[in-house]
Amino acid sequence: MAFDAFALVLAMLGLGYLFQRLRVLPDNAAQTLNLAVLYVCLPAAVLRYAPRLHLEPALIGVAAVPWLLLIATVVCVGALSRWLKFRRDEHAVLLLTVAHGNTSFLGYPLTRALIGEHALPYAVIYDQFGAFLILSTFGLWVLARYGGDRAPTAPDMVRRVLRFPPLWALSIGFTLMPAEPPDWIAGGLQRLSDALLPLAMLTIGLSVKLALPRDELKPLLSGLALKLGLMPALAWLLVPLLGLHGEMARATVLESAMPSMVTAGALAIAHQLAPRLAAAMVGYGLLLSLLTLPLWARVALG
Repeated sequence: MAFDAFALVLAMLGLGYLFQRLRVLPDNAAQTLNLAVLYVCLPAAVLRYAPRLHLEPALIGVAAVPWLLLIATVVCVGALSRWLKFRRDEHAVLLLTVAHGNTSFLGYPLTRALIGEHALPYAVIYDQFGAFLILSTFGLWVLARYGGDRAPTAPDMVRRVLRFPPLWALSIGFTLMPAEPPDWIAGGLQRLSDALLPLAMLTIGLSVKLALPRDELKPLLSGLALKLGLMPALAWLLVPLLGLHGEMARATVLESAMPSMVTAGALAIAHQLAPRLAAAMVGYGLLLSLLTLPLWARVALG
């Protein structure tokens, strides 16, 4: 299953990148597909797996890991920026792209492929209560602090959170959706959630940029080492301390090893924060993660 999933990941990424280079699809194709994934496929995946979660105190540990890694990110990026004398915009890009992983578009299907279907609810908890809320709070603060925007207010952040469709799906999954819904509902959710991987990978392929910023190699290599190496290593050390074990621990470590979130890179580019570095963190991080993610899945298994 993992081999099939990775073959599909590579095929759809390659196809999306080819379409981007040949301009086969309209310029707004990536944005349209992104909305389809966000409003249809992701909520379907959440609705399918969230009701299977048994609410237990250990889930707090799953949600806590990304917040603890955020603290580590701020400390490490700050130290490296001072030591290697990164520019202000490079510092901001690393804060965004190291703190925010691709824990939904890439995280859900690869957690299912590398660990198993029963681990996916833990990936949902990590993503919804960790990565998404961090983007809606810390991510907005970084953009305001370094991109010249006004500082986001508490109501701004609440509105952003409440407008996120998968969060509504998670609420319904915890309250109204039975663990074993009727066959016609379960079948529909399965078909929609199965479309998540190919559509998400096609979207990323259409969006990713692979230009190498030669004058920004130091921040790029530093960011990739933090995102793909140090952060999952810290997560691996944290999970036993938080009482996480089995599939819960493996899913948490694997989610922490996901490459930089495409949205984080896009926001940095939109705010003119080291655009080439932001694109390279997303693009090269994605390619390298196809090698590192299976390794972290095996480390977590041990």
